[in-house]
Amino acid sequence: MKQLFAYEEKAGRIELFIRIIYSFIIGIVLMIYGCIAGICMFIQFFVILILGRRSRGLSDFIQGYLEYYVHILPYTFFMTDERPGILPTSVIIYEEEKV
Repeated sequence: MKQLFAYEEKAGRIELFIRIIYSFIIGIVLMIYGCIAGICMFIQFFVILILGRRSRGLSDFIQGYLEYYVHILPYTFFMTDERPGILPTSVIIYEEEKV
């Protein structure tokens, strides 16, 4: 398991400039994906209202958007130089509860 928001001291200057263009492309993909996920959330609202249960397909699509968004955050917010893929990939995110 890899921590997404871990501190990395080393940073590449060239990667900083590549990141501007790469982040722009990722932003376009994220915007399109987000619009479709928003439509799915709207439809999901009515599915829950009418049927009293969630649609698995809509839920999976919305979850995929959220996982992709969290997956690209470390790169777009200068936390790491490791580039995420432009197209969404399957990423599982866990929340660790501290006791």
